[in-house]
Amino acid sequence: MDITGKITGIKYKVFLSEELQIIGIDKFNINKASSFCLLKDGLHSYAISKWVSPKRTRSYPYERVYNTLNTSKKITVIPVIKDEGFDGDRDFLQWDTVSLMSLLNVFVIFAYYNEAVKNPDYKNKITNFKFKNEYVVSKIKEIEQYHSSALHWNLSELTNTFHSIIDNAKSAYEKISNETNVVLHSQVGIDNFKKQIDKDIETFMRFSRKKAEKAQAREIVTTQPKERLSTFSKAKITITNYLGGQYFFTVDEVLVDENTVYLIESKHSKQGILPSIGDIKDGLLKMILYSNLQDVEINGQKMTSQSVLSLTSTKLVEEITSKTCSADKEKFIAENNFTPDLQMLISTLFREANENNFTVKMGYAK
Repeated sequence: MDITGKITGIKYKVFLSEELQIIGIDKFNINKASSFCLLKDGLHSYAISKWVSPKRTRSYPYERVYNTLNTSKKITVIPVIKDEGFDGDRDFLQWDTVSLMSLLNVFVIFAYYNEAVKNPDYKNKITNFKFKNEYVVSKIKEIEQYHSSALHWNLSELTNTFHSIIDNAKSAYEKISNETNVVLHSQVGIDNFKKQIDKDIETFMRFSRKKAEKAQAREIVTTQPKERLSTFSKAKITITNYLGGQYFFTVDEVLVDENTVYLIESKHSKQGILPSIGDIKDGLLKMILYSNLQDVEINGQKMTSQSVLSLTSTKLVEEITSKTCSADKEKFIAENNFTPDLQMLISTLFREANENNFTVKMGYAK
């Protein structure tokens, strides 16, 4: 089942974001700062989030970005390359990540790691990565004086500075390898990555899409431990935006009812009564996308789409949705003996769903 859709703009109200810790720029260090914070520089302020890998499936980067979406100016710091060593993974930034951040009006600082230490558990693996902080701060200062959109900034950085950042990353990894005596992946891979960017952005887009499509195809046949599927599972969805960017996702569950397709993002917990807040916010970023879809088609047939965030647990009793009447909601909360904090979480989550025209479903699953 191949699903396609378009996004021409994002309209969404965020209710579940966390309060951002305020840091003055004179004390700011990207490596010591929390994964999301509010940076103050005189009269200027920015919400900052950071990724620990350019790969979007690692360490819930969507949750970090989600927590900054209520701020007018949003910046996220992403390593262009992360090489954990020959015994670990190596990930490269992909175009669709840049395009998605642009769509959410998030300024991207393409950064690089210049410090790491040997992982004591592996012969050829490194850990405790640190960004070049001076570079990140200098880019924040540039954004402070930049008065165009995040889209223009991101495209400009790709065109004008991305090549030098890759060179800096390559040199830094060579230095790290020498200092730690750890064998990293061949630098030929970095050279090939740079060649794709050297041509033009369109080539980078095609190169990234090809890799993303392969990852999407692998995920189609994989059921993650946190997913419990009850309908058609693992359908491909390709989203095109007005920038020409394409996002290759998989929908955890799909339910087709006549001319309506329900796109269901699933989060499951075996230990807790609800999935973690990180899982929930990761799912909410998908809801931002799915709830703004237009021109949805399945195998070329036009459909109406509805978005659903499904939260399941082995410990939940009965089932509820964000559209359920108040009396049934109160009964569900009482039967599951939710703490006051969880009650507040559910209330806020349901409000976000109702304001943005998607559905949250909670219930039992093994």
